[in-house]
Amino acid sequence: METGADKRAAKPSLVVIGNGMAGMRTVEELLKLAPDLYDITVFGAEPHGNYNRIMLSPVLAGDKSIDDIMLNPRAWYDDNGITLHAGDPVIHIDRRQRTVHARSGLAVKYDRLLLATGSTPFIIPVPGHQLPGVIAFRDIQDVDTMLEAARTHRHAVVIGGGLLGLEAANGLMRQGMEVTVVHVTDALMNQQLDKPAAALLKKALEDRGLRFLLNAHTEEIVGPDRVTALRFKDGSSIPADLVVMTAGVRPNITLAKAAGLHCERAIIVDDTLQTYDPRVYAVGECVQHRKATFGLVAPIWDQARVCGAHLAGAGHRRYVQQATATKLKVTGVDLYSAGDFIGGEDTEDLVVRDPRRGIYKRLVLRGTRLVGAVLYGDVKDGPWYFDLIQSGRDISAFRRELPFGQAMCQQAA
Repeated sequence: METGADKRAAKPSLVVIGNGMAGMRTVEELLKLAPDLYDITVFGAEPHGNYNRIMLSPVLAGDKSIDDIMLNPRAWYDDNGITLHAGDPVIHIDRRQRTVHARSGLAVKYDRLLLATGSTPFIIPVPGHQLPGVIAFRDIQDVDTMLEAARTHRHAVVIGGGLLGLEAANGLMRQGMEVTVVHVTDALMNQQLDKPAAALLKKALEDRGLRFLLNAHTEEIVGPDRVTALRFKDGSSIPADLVVMTAGVRPNITLAKAAGLHCERAIIVDDTLQTYDPRVYAVGECVQHRKATFGLVAPIWDQARVCGAHLAGAGHRRYVQQATATKLKVTGVDLYSAGDFIGGEDTEDLVVRDPRRGIYKRLVLRGTRLVGAVLYGDVKDGPWYFDLIQSGRDISAFRRELPFGQAMCQQAA
């Protein structure tokens, strides 16, 4: 007679390296299609279940708790028969023996391997970058460190004026710190906004109490035992008890490279999210698909759907890159951008400015199609513009009304 243990042993083994959003979303998609197909083992570096990393900013700001942002608590793993090794990262993959080795010494064999190792924050390698009080903004531990610093220190500096940096700066300010954002270019969020929208954003955040140093190049982080100041290339300096680096991330490919998987900037995958080893798949910020790498949730959810289907044996889906949209999570600041908002010689702009109401819209057209949008102050039509960008719909019938939103366009059409 076959026992439960025999049935479990008879199942193929799926090992997931990475207990973050990309890996667990892929497992959820797999479970929808084939809940009993694999014996699933998950290794995670952090000592938690799976949480929504995007919502760390509201936790820092005091709007949410850690419990609020948990996606898959430990009970979920038990309920789905998944073995979770939290706080025990994999340190070696033996592809010949099809075995992963964890830091604890545990070794687990796999039939299929899913790499969801994410990315690591880029720490600018200036003198002093290893001092206590210099951190990234990436996980729960970083948030705890920032909250502790806010209780005992006064001056915070955030290096990087992109989306994550502004969210960190807002959260630290909400915790009572004096915050300066240091950015190397002349405009905030320069990868998501054009300059007029960036200027509106800067003024709104200055009015709230944030300080900005643009075109500023950090030369040294100063302090004998803990950070005390930042010195710049022009010789000026500012006090700093806490330095938060949000100057970008790098795909975490250390394990994959050591295992001999084909990597460039990230782990190379095909349209099924399979690596050059047909037993090994990869999803999320650690992958490179058709020259592109990924940092936003929407494309990673699409990857999870495709990869989950192929792991389930329902391999008819292909991952196709789509336009992406960005929204800033700073309470009271309404900002939305999508698609190709810079444009070029073959595009034209439709622009609306209403300084008194703090509204700015820039729509980028290529022929009869909308290809990009930047909205500030009034973003309610953002998802509709995004749908137009993704669908490539002809907007000729309501071109004049386009800057004034969906309701006006529907009347015109």
